[in-house]
Amino acid sequence: MRIIAGKLRSRLLQAPPGLATRPTSDRLRETLFNVLAPRIEGSTFLDLYAGSGAVGIEALSRGAANVVLVERAPAAVAVLRGNLAKLGLTAGYRIDAGSVGTALRRMKHGAGSIFDLVFLDPPYDAAKEYASTLGILGGELAALLAAGALVIAEHRRKEWLEDEYGALQRARLLEQGDAALSFYAANPADPNK
Repeated sequence: MRIIAGKLRSRLLQAPPGLATRPTSDRLRETLFNVLAPRIEGSTFLDLYAGSGAVGIEALSRGAANVVLVERAPAAVAVLRGNLAKLGLTAGYRIDAGSVGTALRRMKHGAGSIFDLVFLDPPYDAAKEYASTLGILGGELAALLAAGALVIAEHRRKEWLEDEYGALQRARLLEQGDAALSFYAANPADPNK
């Protein structure tokens, strides 16, 4: 894996060993950031199920002001910390080593936890995590999303995700190989839907 663009362009990243963590491919990450390019500079970025940190580190490389990386697997957290250290990154990010649900609920009560962009990529075999995470971001924790925020879910191309999760409405679906990216925007017309 490598960083595709920005100040850390072409630097290599390590991935956790084994098959429990499935890093977002370079090609799919490039597609994702091509779509997000106009929004990245100065943004607050939340990388859920961060694994090696490739997506959050790519956001930092491209100019995100602040990135929060949430990962609970100890082996993945160790690789994530190692990647950040190897790249010499010491600021602009925070690691939350715990479950996504717990981290999000903690952020609800913390100051300054408002995000412009949220990326989630749970393990493909944890399909219930999609509905759970998108549901709370579109419902009880919608206050974590800035006006005009986007929530992007990476999933299997054949994995069916709802078009709406509370205040989140799918605005775009991109498919690439066996993977897909669902882009959700907050629906300001009816936040209680």
